[in-house]
Amino acid sequence: MGARLPGDAVTGRGHQLTVAPLRERTASAVADPVLRARTARAVDRFANGREVALAEVEDPDGLRGAARAAKAAVLADLPAVLERMADAVLARGGHVCWAHTAADANAYIARVAAGGTVVKSKSMATEETGLNDALEATGARVVETDLGEWIIQLATETPSHIIAPALHHDRHSILDLFVRRAGAVALDSEPTALNAFARSRLRQAFLAADVGVTGVNFGVAESGSIVLVTNEGNGRLVSTLPRVHVAVMGMERVVATWDQLDLLLNLLTRSATGQRLTTYTNVITGHRRPADGDGPEEFHLVILDNGRSELLATEYHEMLACIRCGACLNVCPVYRQVGGHAYGWVYSGPMGAVLTPLLAAGHGDAADLAGASTLCGACMDACPVQIPLQDLLLSLRRRRAATASTSERAGWRAWSAAWSHRSGYDASTRAAGWARHLGRHVSLMPGASRWTDGREPTLPPGRRFRDRWRDGDV
Repeated sequence: MGARLPGDAVTGRGHQLTVAPLRERTASAVADPVLRARTARAVDRFANGREVALAEVEDPDGLRGAARAAKAAVLADLPAVLERMADAVLARGGHVCWAHTAADANAYIARVAAGGTVVKSKSMATEETGLNDALEATGARVVETDLGEWIIQLATETPSHIIAPALHHDRHSILDLFVRRAGAVALDSEPTALNAFARSRLRQAFLAADVGVTGVNFGVAESGSIVLVTNEGNGRLVSTLPRVHVAVMGMERVVATWDQLDLLLNLLTRSATGQRLTTYTNVITGHRRPADGDGPEEFHLVILDNGRSELLATEYHEMLACIRCGACLNVCPVYRQVGGHAYGWVYSGPMGAVLTPLLAAGHGDAADLAGASTLCGACMDACPVQIPLQDLLLSLRRRRAATASTSERAGWRAWSAAWSHRSGYDASTRAAGWARHLGRHVSLMPGASRWTDGREPTLPPGRRFRDRWRDGDV
């Protein structure tokens, strides 16, 4: 079935969570008006584009339901579908690595790269594994070639959005990076000039590269093909110019048939950027054949598990249906206030608040991320495959509650007990109305400041709705 690395490589889950606590990260982000403005402007553009694009579809909800069913069918038979995918790749002369962990994937790719020059197109899977650091530790030179990814590589940052990794930057900060980190001289901040400089620098990297590394938007088991969806030509250059092409595919990114691909591809582009189809949709099936004019001499497919198989038999299995469109980030009221870096890992927004505790469990404060949500349900409404994100977040909160402090658990138990009976609910809501004048001082209560910091307490009305209804005032 392909290569598997020695047991001593089976360690680690890739990138670690940011060290600063979640509360500090979010407080820092909220205090940055420039970051908030840039984030809001970008996500509004994406969200509005999605609405326009889906309005062109006769039955978008029916399409989303069909997509959910298609992903469910694949996940229900995932081991067999992956076997077919791997067999099809091998039958065409490719190589397959079953990477149980991030370390497995990184070690295999490092062995293939052998310390040479590596060019990469945008890949959240390799961000997850920390591939760049792993390759550079072996002496390889790694160059990100997606413009946004190159910008954040120069800034030594992680992506702040899974579709637009550098949305927190503007042309002025990008110019500063190009001057300080890329040796730009006599360059101005006009976007055309910045793009021209990046293009000239990255073309040199393409021509010098020994290995090209890409992600995989979809793998098609029917033929062993991989599909790359991009709006820049770098994906094609990375996968054709170097002698070796390595594609890193999260194991859940496979589909069984071309019909399933057609369905999901239509929803991915509309949900991500509001386009009917992205500028470049690349279908790659193996390495260059004798009749081909170009292409790599070798093709390697790395099938990444890294905790995914552990989710298949749990209530969180629907998270594996995610197609990484970013639609949930674009409608999330929390994400638009704090941006992506506040989430502390490579995945952000509602999908990141679910995935991070599941895939990076045990690192930092991953479990707290489930609380970074209003549970408004906008994320599920936007999700093209109808993942019940708010239900998964609630489940993670319940799991987190088991490790909460004694005082916190006691407080929630008392509230639950009071509101489990009409008399308790009645008494507590009446008391809240009577004590409303104390509401502005609630932060003075023991432990309350953790809740009130950054919030304006909502004061209860003087009279409850049920009292007004009873008295005929409504």
